[in-house]
Amino acid sequence: MKEIGKPEIIESEYLIRRPWLTARRDKLRLPDGRINPEYYVLEYPSWVNVIAINREGRYVMVRQYRHGLGIISTELCAGVVEAGEDPESAARRELREETGYTGGKWELQCVLSGNPSTTNNLTYCFLARDVERTEKEQHLDPTEDVEALTLSREELLELLMSDKMKQALMAAPLWRHFYLDKEL
Repeated sequence: MKEIGKPEIIESEYLIRRPWLTARRDKLRLPDGRINPEYYVLEYPSWVNVIAINREGRYVMVRQYRHGLGIISTELCAGVVEAGEDPESAARRELREETGYTGGKWELQCVLSGNPSTTNNLTYCFLARDVERTEKEQHLDPTEDVEALTLSREELLELLMSDKMKQALMAAPLWRHFYLDKEL
């Protein structure tokens, strides 16, 4: 097997630093000595998402507008890991804030990268079984407009099979869940 080397960063420059977008341009020296003068990296905090299943066996989901594609999207509950927060705490917080569901049995399902070529963060995907709706009100950020809903296993599989779920970092752990979960 061929040995693959790691490039050396010669220079690094931030092009934009905003709360939701940080982009930098690196100048790289490749292992064979060639120079790549412009390699762009998008920096993001870690993300989390939750496959939450309530005590009735229904999947807790959210619907919201996604401006990049200009669509209303049905998705897993998800969000950002805040500074100093561990991924499971962030996932529990996001589920409570967006849906009002808490509790249950939690486990880490997988850790994914949206694009390891150009992004530097990871997404921690959790499974939470037997969650309960303990809060009637959502606790959304000022710019969020999120509807919480539940879907049956069949409805969620249909959403995946019909190619309506476009968020790859959510579809991948769901497909994994349906493949591995022997209880369903």
